[in-house]
Amino acid sequence: MSDSARTVIVFGSLHYDVIVRGPARPRKGETITGESWQPKCGGKGGNQAVAVAHAGAHSAMVGAVADDDFGRTLLRNLDQQGVDRRFVRVLPGGSTGMSVAIFDGEGDYGAVIVSGANLTLAESDVQAAAELFASAPILVLQNEVPDSANVAAAIAAKHSGGLVILNAAPARLPSEALAANVDIIVVNAIEAELLAGVPVVESLEGALAAARSLSRRYPIAIVTAGGEGVACVTAAGEEIAIPAIPVKLVSTHGAGDAFIGMLAASLARGSALAESIANANRAAAELVSRPAPELAG
Repeated sequence: MSDSARTVIVFGSLHYDVIVRGPARPRKGETITGESWQPKCGGKGGNQAVAVAHAGAHSAMVGAVADDDFGRTLLRNLDQQGVDRRFVRVLPGGSTGMSVAIFDGEGDYGAVIVSGANLTLAESDVQAAAELFASAPILVLQNEVPDSANVAAAIAAKHSGGLVILNAAPARLPSEALAANVDIIVVNAIEAELLAGVPVVESLEGALAAARSLSRRYPIAIVTAGGEGVACVTAAGEEIAIPAIPVKLVSTHGAGDAFIGMLAASLARGSALAESIANANRAAAELVSRPAPELAG
């Protein structure tokens, strides 16, 4: 199988992350003494592109950074991780996207994102990467860039017969134009509340109910429910429910991105939907059972 036949385009965000660890996450007005901090290359787009590459598919990133130290670090990391970043635009001036994530003693976290250069992504970036969109079978999108840019990317992918996966994270209702060009939507329990209009997803059955609701609008709907597992419902009525793999939780940071990356890579390799979801479930379990990696120099 040629590289173009296995290529996954990830169109989306690149962030320089600062990870802070402490005994708890601060409440409003509270200051807590932390234990450690470390930098990490991230952004949902960047994380997913790296996950695709690690899963063995050809990963191509389309995004934007500024010509600052954070941007140069992110580009270097994509090179080191084996991601094709020819179509990551470098913006003169401005600032590269970044985030601060605060982890508590349970391994869970909250984060603040400053989008920076990610908000400049537009149809012109899709046009610049036309050769990718003409041949890649799978496109992955997220909600950390403008909806209009995602629409342009989705239309270009569909025009070439590609499969469009939308990871609707952070939670944001997609426009009608975007929804009409999405083949697979993937949300977590929190995002399912907004997009599926269901109560809090706290079980695998709850995830199935949310997926059923989403399948009325999307050909394939996948709802991840953390430690409960993952559910999928197709518009044709097929239902898949996979319990979570029991692991000791170390860090949940990036688990959804690991899931998306493996899902896309497996589909690009020609695996069936159920097998691809199972592979993605394992990849997410493996990631949450180990510490976040240190940033390479």
